[in-house]
Amino acid sequence: MIAAIHGVLERRLTGAAHVRAGGFTLMVHLSTSSLASLGDTGAEVHLHTYLQMREDSLTLYGFATPKELELFVMLTSVSGVGPRIGLALLSALSLDQLVSALLQGNADLLARVPGVGRRLAGRLSVELKDKVTSLPVEINLLPGNDSVVVSALTNLGYSQSEATAAISTLPPDPSLSTEEKLRQALQHLARR
Repeated sequence: MIAAIHGVLERRLTGAAHVRAGGFTLMVHLSTSSLASLGDTGAEVHLHTYLQMREDSLTLYGFATPKELELFVMLTSVSGVGPRIGLALLSALSLDQLVSALLQGNADLLARVPGVGRRLAGRLSVELKDKVTSLPVEINLLPGNDSVVVSALTNLGYSQSEATAAISTLPPDPSLSTEEKLRQALQHLARR
């Protein structure tokens, strides 16, 4: 088993990277957050890895943090969730958002991830709710003034899960005012 690799970033691809380690160049599949953390071509990288062995292939998945790797292993332990969907979940939501959604049973937010339907989102929530409590992450889905925006949306008749999902689509810009966040969240909800 390959537990981690340390090497030089040779090339970025969509959802993957080539990392030279020793005399080998390895193709490592990554979530968008892990890919973004790698730096520029030629930079030294260290990735925690998961090796998937099949009859016809060996596929290496890389993660910037041990927490992300641990969550990936938990996600892929659920029936119907393969590495592709596991990476899609880790790419679409931050680690904290994903753990919060699993703990809160927010199937609506999980179902918005490409490849995850409502039934699979429900299964993820049920099967992983107790397991993700072991992850040392901050469970705070609503930073700053987002709780005010969620409250305003629920007062307008949207459900808590719809309001939370709309907030999660906003850019992580601390300079956005409450009014601007509310406007953008309403625009998102109107497009659904």
